[in-house]
Amino acid sequence: MTLIIFIIFLACVLSLVLFKVKSGSIARWAKLFRIVTVVFSISVFTYWFIKKSAVAFVDNSVGLQVVNKLPQALDFYLIKVNKTDKNTVLEPKHIGKIRPEYYRIEYLKMDKSDEYWIVGYLGKKNLVYFSQHSVPNKNIDQIVEVQNYINQSMKLSEAAKKQVDGYNYENTKLGIWITLDFLLLFLNLVLLLRKNKQKS
Repeated sequence: MTLIIFIIFLACVLSLVLFKVKSGSIARWAKLFRIVTVVFSISVFTYWFIKKSAVAFVDNSVGLQVVNKLPQALDFYLIKVNKTDKNTVLEPKHIGKIRPEYYRIEYLKMDKSDEYWIVGYLGKKNLVYFSQHSVPNKNIDQIVEVQNYINQSMKLSEAAKKQVDGYNYENTKLGIWITLDFLLLFLNLVLLLRKNKQKS
């Protein structure tokens, strides 16, 4: 998705430059490029937001229910431990902030993994919960009830914290690119509509 967002950014910048081309045979192609850029960008972002907001159900997956039994809302992350050949790859995912006595459900594709970690933050940087879980039977859904502020492994929790920091950094960077894309897309759309109104 990052590559597509960067391509949209370049296309939107080029579209703004091509707005200055108003005469000759190139002007027709310039306008066509601008229209295609706007339509393509809106289509990509619409699809992406629908996909993000939809329930992330995965076929042949393990259902995981994380229940917060603590008196405070915690921000939870899931780290799946993928094992490929002799390498171990940690795959982080943001579960979300869970209020007391509430839960979230995630669906895990465990074809390359039989272990996951749950990390809980109080605030942005204060790691107050870490637990390690194995999945001996991938046909049985799992429930994790967070009842205590515990850290089962200082070593693993440090590795988890690095993964979460990297994950949040990438998401922040992606958010900046998306904001720039929206701004450029809006400018392109306004210029296209304004020009069409002037003609009519």
